[in-house]
Amino acid sequence: MNKQELISKAKDVRKDIVEMICESKSGHPGGSLSCADIITYLYFNKMNIDVNEPKKADRDRFVLSKGHAAPALYAVLAEKGFFPKEELMHLRKIGALLQGHPDSKHVPGVDVSTGSLGQGISNAVGMALGLKHKNSSSRVYTVLGDGELQEGLVWEAAMAAAHYKLSNLTAVIDFNGLQIDGKNEDVMGIQPLDKKFEAFGWNVIVCDGHDFDQIDAAFNSAETVKDKPTMIIAKTVKGKGVSFMEDQAGWHGQAPSVEQTELAVKEIEG
Repeated sequence: MNKQELISKAKDVRKDIVEMICESKSGHPGGSLSCADIITYLYFNKMNIDVNEPKKADRDRFVLSKGHAAPALYAVLAEKGFFPKEELMHLRKIGALLQGHPDSKHVPGVDVSTGSLGQGISNAVGMALGLKHKNSSSRVYTVLGDGELQEGLVWEAAMAAAHYKLSNLTAVIDFNGLQIDGKNEDVMGIQPLDKKFEAFGWNVIVCDGHDFDQIDAAFNSAETVKDKPTMIIAKTVKGKGVSFMEDQAGWHGQAPSVEQTELAVKEIEG
């Protein structure tokens, strides 16, 4: 897809996100909207995947380490054709396909079940190591929340990825500055992220997580790096695309009303 097509597709994804969370009356809109552009880019412009063969051996892998942002992943998978879009409106319903967090046993296109923060990137490291041992050309991509970096397990995974020189691993921090209890810096400071990951042996790239030119340049650059993993620090806005949700911690885990959803969809389309 070219840039304009990606922008259009990301709008569709954002509409899906707010509509499915409204319908379920439960979910996490803020962090789903902030990473929507990154996941849209990966599935429509970067990853080697096949909707007709979701488990093919030579595919690229994606791990949503911030599993509570499942609506963003589900919306992209539905837009890509892994399952009918009608399933989105059954999010979090008993007996439905789409749970509140990604489920690799039942949802086509989901490589790893996630939700417990820190475990997603740890799984991604293990997958990348396994692919390296097989001399596979496949790559592993993972998206973390910035608040997730307060989990010690993240840093154990970071050490392992550098130790084993996993250049087939590209991780992304959805750096929107907010978590459920407010600003990251007020809850538990995480900066300076670039220097920390460089000290842990990673290649680090900083980009605007809503600019597809910068996103594309960052991922392409990561593919040229040898003998070390890459961390892309993507500067984003929580609730991106919906003015009354943007940069508001209160929208971390709050479902919009029908009226709010109608306003949100109009804004996104506009």
